[in-house]
Amino acid sequence: MRTPEATDRVQLVFSLFDADGNGCLEADDFDLMGERVVAAAPKAYDAAKDALLASLRRYWTTLLAELDANGDGRISPEEFEACVLSPERFEATIDEFARALSAIGDPEGDGFVDRPDFVALMTAIGFRRANIEALFEAFGPVAGDRIAVDVWAEGIRDYYRPEKAGIAGDHLTADGGR
Repeated sequence: MRTPEATDRVQLVFSLFDADGNGCLEADDFDLMGERVVAAAPKAYDAAKDALLASLRRYWTTLLAELDANGDGRISPEEFEACVLSPERFEATIDEFARALSAIGDPEGDGFVDRPDFVALMTAIGFRRANIEALFEAFGPVAGDRIAVDVWAEGIRDYYRPEKAGIAGDHLTADGGR
């Protein structure tokens, strides 16, 4: 069963991906998101940057394959919500995205993301600073003010689960999320 929180989370993500604000998602929106996120991770290895860009391309191609019945190369908010909140249709894509985004925040390769790197990446995506900080705290930072890569990746996966409520990712939608 889909929770209201899951719907709120996905609606926020749609608005962040809609880079040109035209009310539909198109390939260019995902390219712009990728460019912004990669630019926010200057210390990341090229392989991590390439993995993130590839995950965003897959995100787009999965949406297109699953939803663009009329072949116009655009995805509406309703189409988006129907796909990304269907784990059987989108789970592998979200897993790839979760691994790539969390890994790009760990340029040292030690399994942790420092708060400044997390904030920079989440700001590049378009989330509000207060929401980012609340999310980071919800992930339970450890000594050195950092979170485990695996915790962040699992948090991203949870964000797209339609049955989830009361998760760390719900901090991103508080007060409108952006």
